[in-house]
Amino acid sequence: MPGSDRSPASPAAVVLAAGAGDREAWEALVLRYGSLVRSRVRAFRLQEADAQDAMQETWLRLAENIRRLRDPECLPGWLATTARRECLRLLQHSPQAVLAEAKTVADPAPGPEQQVLEAETVREVRDGLATLSPHGRMLLCELFAEDRPPYAEIAQRSGMAVGSIGPKRARLLTQLRRNLTRTGAEPPG
Repeated sequence: MPGSDRSPASPAAVVLAAGAGDREAWEALVLRYGSLVRSRVRAFRLQEADAQDAMQETWLRLAENIRRLRDPECLPGWLATTARRECLRLLQHSPQAVLAEAKTVADPAPGPEQQVLEAETVREVRDGLATLSPHGRMLLCELFAEDRPPYAEIAQRSGMAVGSIGPKRARLLTQLRRNLTRTGAEPPG
């Protein structure tokens, strides 16, 4: 697997290796993103067997579609969406679905533990962002804002060429991940 010489492999390299059938790469994906899948499934408060099924189905969907992923950097979002869809599918096809009109389905909002973990992750990422240059921090904040402006607008504000935004983003995320790892924080997804 790329990076098995103790240097961390990029998410894209791990995804490509896993798509080629590399067992170590698959293990790295599960290790890196397992907690993300687990947290998304747990938010639905399914019975243990159903939760296990949803997680297993999520990884199966990835195995079926890994070669079709256009942007390996988007894998965390893809996994989160797939896990949510698998949970909804299970809820829709469960024997209790007939009673769904009479009962309310478990709130998919994160529980208190998940809220604390997410708040801690947000704090760690903010601390990690503070270690970046002001320009790098501004660029990442704009690129990951909920109402992200178009690349052309970001390029104009930052004084960068549109084509250099993606590579700069990748370098900044690598630097951020390194900084988070160095401080003992677990980089998100």
